Amino acid sequence: MKTEFDDLRLNPNHQYQTDSNGDKQVVKIYCGELLIAKKTKLKKSIRYFGVKNYQQYLSEHYN
Repeated sequence: MKTEFDDLRLNPNHQYQTDSNGDKQVVKIYCGELLIAKKTKLKKSIRYFGVKNYQQYLSEHYN
């Protein structure tokens, strides 16, 4: 999901927000008002989350 997450983040139709608090970093990707994906990084652990059917928000490169 890393490359798909990067595709969502770099898509000009989406906005993203980064929050950091100590060792924890959260990156949220929005399509309009809708949260479509999130990455949580805590120390060496990285977890990716996406809404159901997040693939519809990917660019044509992945479709």
